[in-house]
Amino acid sequence: MTAPSGPSSAPAAQDDDPGRSRKSTRRRGAALTQAIYQATFEEIDDVGFEGLAFDKIAPRAGTGKSALYRRWRTPTELVLDALSDPVAGFGKPIVPDTGSLRGDLIALLGAFAHVLDEPRGRALRFLIIQRTHNHELHQRVRELVMLPNRQILLSLLGAAVERGEADPACLTPRVASVGPRMILTESMDTGTVTEAEVQAIVDEVLLPLTAPRR
Repeated sequence: MTAPSGPSSAPAAQDDDPGRSRKSTRRRGAALTQAIYQATFEEIDDVGFEGLAFDKIAPRAGTGKSALYRRWRTPTELVLDALSDPVAGFGKPIVPDTGSLRGDLIALLGAFAHVLDEPRGRALRFLIIQRTHNHELHQRVRELVMLPNRQILLSLLGAAVERGEADPACLTPRVASVGPRMILTESMDTGTVTEAEVQAIVDEVLLPLTAPRR
């Protein structure tokens, strides 16, 4: 992850909640924005998306509700911004380059599994099931998380084909989606995807699936 590229335009927090401590008013700019994003994911993890509300997010972020209302009209708008953020959210996926398909797959899927064990990843589980309730949010989750990982996997498979490690027939979106979907399903089933499980998915499923045909 990289640090924010510049100061945020987020307004200074105002003390419109009397119960908050004086210390909570000191966050400004990018620090406040990151605190709000983090608080949003933590709140989704606790109460789900349907229970998300500004008056619950603000105390978690150490700010007042007015700081949120000035920037976002609805919690959905806030969630979309949080998802897009390269630091707090999913805005900048990392492309591994270990020199082998196995190493690349373990690095990529292992990083995805690690993220799913963080507040943003646990919140992601609630957001994925919003397809029938909030199509815009579901599409944004798909664009920011699933599709980028699939594109990275396609590029890793393409490099493996050039090295003779993978069959050209495996260069399809369907094959590239198998790994992330298995990690996501395992995360939703068990809560945490271990390193051993990531390696098992790679060794028992993905490498046989993509191996060169003789």
